[in-house]
Amino acid sequence: MKKNYKMTICYDGSRYFGWEHQPDRETIQGKLENVLTRMCGEFVDVIGAGRTDAGVHARGMVANAVFDASDREKGGRERTPEEIRDYMNRYLPDDIAVKEVREASERFHARYKAVGKLYRYTCYDGPVKPVFQRKYVNVLENRLDVETMQKAAVFLEGKNDYKSFCGNPRMKKSTVRIVDKIEITRKGSFVYFDFHGTGFLQNMVRIMVGTLLEVGKGKLPTEKVAGILEAKDRKEAGPTAPAQGLCLIKVDY
Repeated sequence: MKKNYKMTICYDGSRYFGWEHQPDRETIQGKLENVLTRMCGEFVDVIGAGRTDAGVHARGMVANAVFDASDREKGGRERTPEEIRDYMNRYLPDDIAVKEVREASERFHARYKAVGKLYRYTCYDGPVKPVFQRKYVNVLENRLDVETMQKAAVFLEGKNDYKSFCGNPRMKKSTVRIVDKIEITRKGSFVYFDFHGTGFLQNMVRIMVGTLLEVGKGKLPTEKVAGILEAKDRKEAGPTAPAQGLCLIKVDY
C-alpha cells in the first residue's frame, strides 16, 4: 500500500547541480529518486521543501514521497521507516544522508506546507586559510566590520519586495517575501549570517550576503541598503556571494 513519507536529508552540495532533477546532470533530487525507484521497482517522485542552487549545502532539507515500501525479497512485508532510511543510506553516495524517515499524513507536502526556512551563510576572514573548512565557507581577504553589517541588515528585515535581491530577471510571480530575522555573529575568524523567513527567491540569500559584505568591507554605506531595497533593481544590489558558503539549516512546518 502506498503511503506518504517525510524525509529529513543532509548533503554536501559541492559536486551537484543543485536540488532539482536535471537530465544528464547530478542533482540531489535525482540521486534520491534513483534510490527509491530501485527500492520500489517503479519511479518515485521526490518533492523537496525548496530548490537549493548548485553548490549549496543542507543540514535539514525536508522532502516527501508517496510509495509502496513493501520488501519484495521478504514476501512483501512493509519496511519500517527506519528500514527505508537504512536502505537509502546504503545506496546513496557518501555526500548525501537521510537523517530520518517518518510516515506523514496524505496531505503533507514538503514545499506547500513549509512555513519558514533558516539559512546560514558562513564567511572566514582570518589570516591563515581554513584548509578543512574551505568547501563550506567564503574565504575573504580582509576582516569584516560585523557591527556595521548588523546595522545594515535591519533594513532588510520585515515584509518587503525583494526584487533587487532576486537572481531571476524573468521572475513573473510576486517578489514580496517576509524575512523575520537576520542575525550576524562572529566566532573567531568565522562570520555567520543567519536568515529566517517564510521563503526566499532565487539567489536571494546569496545576494543579500553579497550586499552586506560590501558594507562590511567599507565599500557601501549602511544607509544605502534601504535604497537598494526600494529600487527593486538587481543591478543596484551587491554581487551574488559564492554558493559554497550557504547551507539550509532547517525547514519549519
